[in-house]
Amino acid sequence: MTHPLKHHHISEPALSTETDSRRNDSIGGRSDTTGSGNDSGDRLIEPSGRWNDTGDPMIDALSASTPQRRLQAAMAIGTRAEPRDLDALIARCRIEPDFFVRDMLTWALTRLPAGDTVPRLVAELDSPLSQAISQSLHTLSKIGDVRAWPPMDPARIGTALIAHTDTEVARSAWRAAVALVPGEDREELASALVTQLGRGDLEMQKSLSRALVALGEDLVSVVDERLHAEDDTVRAHAMATRDMFDDPDAGFAHALDAAKRVVALGSEATV
Repeated sequence: MTHPLKHHHISEPALSTETDSRRNDSIGGRSDTTGSGNDSGDRLIEPSGRWNDTGDPMIDALSASTPQRRLQAAMAIGTRAEPRDLDALIARCRIEPDFFVRDMLTWALTRLPAGDTVPRLVAELDSPLSQAISQSLHTLSKIGDVRAWPPMDPARIGTALIAHTDTEVARSAWRAAVALVPGEDREELASALVTQLGRGDLEMQKSLSRALVALGEDLVSVVDERLHAEDDTVRAHAMATRDMFDDPDAGFAHALDAAKRVVALGSEATV
């Protein structure tokens, strides 16, 4: 697998707990001055401010106060690729605020045996935390194991994921479903996805259109059925998606604007 930071100049994480690394600890780029005088240089502070010491400097560094430190820790854990790190990686995925660190956590998880990782990620789909769900979906799409398809198949679970109220969960569900759907289930998935046409802002609509196009041009008829929807926003989104089937490289924003004009002119003509 290509190293995720191949083209970035980030040095390997210095996670030693030796005395010389305690000076100017990279948490916040300064030495600890929190006050009690205790020698705590080998322990790291979570974003919440609580001390965290698991005995493993790499795992501890996942809770460091700076994104750079956490990113380097996730990279180091992915490089060593040891199954014992699975719990810590999944736990951090639930709460990590930085996009780039989350992406590195996903990479680290893809380095572990799928037989261990996939069931744990699937279990996260029932989490009450939206980020846990979206990050799990994203990681499952990257692993590409078909065993993850049934727990997200709209034919089995309904629209709980693809119509989730959290936009990031929904978008992640669309992408993951397209990545994992078996060939024989593509049309049924397309029929489920088109129920979301017209939802959200420009970026969200573009994500859905891309997902539909990725399912294959033989399914364009599923989108065509929505060209006569009562809702103007749905019709315009369907038209723009139809244009993307014809020209995948065309700009979505331009296609959507053109579709809105057509819909508006059609509505005026029927008045």
